[in-house]
Amino acid sequence: MEKIDALDRKILGIISKNARIPFKDVADICGVSRAAIHQRVQKMIELKIIIGSGYQLNPKMLGYSTCTYIGVKLERGSMYKDVVPEFEKIPEVVECHFTTGPYTMLIKLFARDNEHLMELLNGRIQEIQGVISTETLISLRQSFKREIPS
Repeated sequence: MEKIDALDRKILGIISKNARIPFKDVADICGVSRAAIHQRVQKMIELKIIIGSGYQLNPKMLGYSTCTYIGVKLERGSMYKDVVPEFEKIPEVVECHFTTGPYTMLIKLFARDNEHLMELLNGRIQEIQGVISTETLISLRQSFKREIPS
């Protein structure tokens, strides 16, 4: 991976807090031209340092009041590659990780309420071939969310 310099890190720090900030404003803060910002951001996209951008949706405003993390145990760890596509079919599942520790996988999902969560668990997730058990942790409140420091 090509190294990034202090200016790249400063740019990342700014745009990771507000992806909608105009390049002109980033350039003013950094003391360089808008073209320099554009070129550096483009370079970091090509290097896959920046892997996405867009809007963050508020799940509660869309009717999803329950955020959960679910530890999933599989019959065999090698079944992971077969289970992931099944989780991808469930729109409420927003993250899926292959993990070490007591669970084979950890998923994050949003449900409208506890009844909807139960439907997802009993009717979808626990019905996936290879899933032998789940443990559900309900998030009571997200205290903060941030990007990794640049």
